Order: sequence, then C-alpha cells, then structure tokens
Amino acid sequence: MAAPHDELLMRRAIALARLGEGCVEPNPMVGAVIASATGDVIAEGWHERFGGPHAEALALARAGDAARGATLYLSLEPCCHHGKTPPCTTAILAAGIARVVVAADDPFPAVAGGGISALAEAGIQVEVGLLAAEALRLTAPFRTLVTEHRPWVIAKWAASLDGRLAAPSGGDRWISSPESLALVHQLRGRVDGVLVGVGTALADDPLLTARPEGPRRAIRIVLDGRARLPLESQLIRSAREWPLLVAVGPAADRDWIEAVEAAGGEVWRSAEADPHQRLVALLAELGRRRLTNLLVEGGAAVLGSLFACGLVDEVHAFTAAKILGGPGDDLPTLPDPPPVEVEEILHPGGDILIRGLVRRRTIECAPGCRSAAGIE
Repeated sequence: MAAPHDELLMRRAIALARLGEGCVEPNPMVGAVIASATGDVIAEGWHERFGGPHAEALALARAGDAARGATLYLSLEPCCHHGKTPPCTTAILAAGIARVVVAADDPFPAVAGGGISALAEAGIQVEVGLLAAEALRLTAPFRTLVTEHRPWVIAKWAASLDGRLAAPSGGDRWISSPESLALVHQLRGRVDGVLVGVGTALADDPLLTARPEGPRRAIRIVLDGRARLPLESQLIRSAREWPLLVAVGPAADRDWIEAVEAAGGEVWRSAEADPHQRLVALLAELGRRRLTNLLVEGGAAVLGSLFACGLVDEVHAFTAAKILGGPGDDLPTLPDPPPVEVEEILHPGGDILIRGLVRRRTIECAPGCRSAAGIE
C-alpha cells in the first residue's frame, strides 16, 4: 500500500543512482534507500563502480539489523542471478525487508521480471512503477544496449546563428564559448566512445580527448571508408596514449592499415561497401563491445545519416551568438525531421545549449542516409 513519503524516497533513490554516471557502465545506474514505515531513512546506497557491490547490497550492509521489517526503495528491479556479485534478491530476503518499491523493471534477460517475482513469491510486498518515467530515462542507455544491441547515440554539434557548423576558411577554429567547450569535455569524460567522420578529422585535426579526464576514457572512433586519415594526424600520433579505432571499408589500403596498427591504433575493417550499411554495422560492433554511450561530434553528413535512419537518441545542440556567413557545413536537413523533447536549456558563456531526447520512429532509412558523400 502506498505511503505519503514513497515518492520523496524514490526520488532520492533516483538521485543517488545518478552519482554512478560514467563509473558503472555497461551496468545501469541504480540507487537504493531503506526506510522505516514512517519514512525515516535508515540507510542508502548506489552502484558506485562496475564490478562493485550493487546499490541494494550496499544499503543493506549499512542498515544491518535495522533493515528487518523496513521498506526498500529501488530505482531498478533487483538482480536474481549470479554475475560479478551474488543475487541481490537473496540479500533482500536474508535482511528481512518487508516491502520493496521498484521504479522500473530490468530488461536484462537474466533478470527481466525474475527479481520482482522472486521477492513476491517469498511473501514480500512488492510494488512496481513509482516514478517509472524518470527511472526509464535514467537507464535508457543501458536499455538501448540490452534491447537494441548498440550504444545510446548522443549527437552533439555547435552552430552559429546562421546555421553553420564550421567557420569559413581562415575564421575562428571554435564556434562555441570556453564554457560550452568545458561542457563538451565533461561529456567526453563520461561516454564510452567519441565518433567523427573523416571529413571532420581532416578539417580540424582533433584529439577528441577529455580535458581534464573524466571517469571514463572514451575510445576515439573515425569513420574513414577509404583510409584517408593522415598517419601524422594527432589522432594517430596519440594512439598509444588514448584508444583509437578507425572504421574502414573493404577497399582500404593494407599498408595504411598496418601503419596505423604499428602506431598503436586499431583498424576495424567492414565488408560493407555501402557507407550507410558500414555505419550500422559499426554501431552493432560497438554494441558487441558493450559501449553504452556514444558521442557523435560530426560532421554534418554523419549526423544527417544517423538522424535519417532513426539512430540518434539524444541531442546536445549549442548555438553561438555569432554570424559566420561564407562557406561552411550546414546543419543536417531532413525531409521529415524527428521531434525532439527538450529536457534542458542552458546558457554557457553566452551560448545556448539545448539538450533533449529524439523521439525515434520505426522507419525505413530515408534515401539521404545512404549518400556516400561526406562519410567516406
């Protein structure tokens, strides 16, 4: 039976879960709160690092005997299988918890409702669905990896007021303010991969590292179908210090591949001649490697292809208070643009940052996403 304080304590569990962002992937972020029948908090916990104790195990250990007869609030269904840690359902039963409130189910096949069923069958009162929307958003990257076998794709771009993604030749290298660039580096520091097309790599000669480093060291990924990335580029020269993966097509030069590998980089060679199919295959490969969050920083053709095929999950769009004019990449134009649910609007250093979710539809890839221009 619902209590007046249930929502407040579940919000606390979800807030705790967020503390594990960038540290627990490919596991989901999970938070746990143990409280008395009157709503007094007894103990808390969150999943702090991959391979470490789960949120409920930490909270139960901190609660000790005080957990008996208490209510456990969980942002995600407890596990019921042996993985890197013992089943959390076993610990919950042993602790004498009387009631468990779960925000959302766990889609992982070894759980998938089994944790909820195990507790209910043991006589524990189980309630599911409180703040489900918030919990589903929290675990969306994990759910995408489990159900679609690919990373959660975050499309990021910075544009001028006149819609240019790049300054004209001889202009400023960076469109965004220093404050916006700091946010981008924070984002790089919590994702598993940062991807650009070879056109962006040739134009900017970027490092694509997080500075300063965050909790994760994202692998840098370049779409380079025809193996055009210069061996003297910053990406290749830094490959021994920071992971680099270059995705090439079947016609890539063998000598170039060997040179990249000798420099410390990895070359992933696709049998797909079509650049769109190669991009889809790459996302599947990254899913097999259990990359949870993938940041795509450009260029326009790569972003357009991903959008047209319904493969973008989240956007971080920076608009700088500048008019660039002249030549430059335009923002991707789609015949039927997907709706974006705005989650946050910030104003870093005079810029505008719009962060939101892409409401993807089940679609057949639009013709534009098969264009080879710009993603080879």
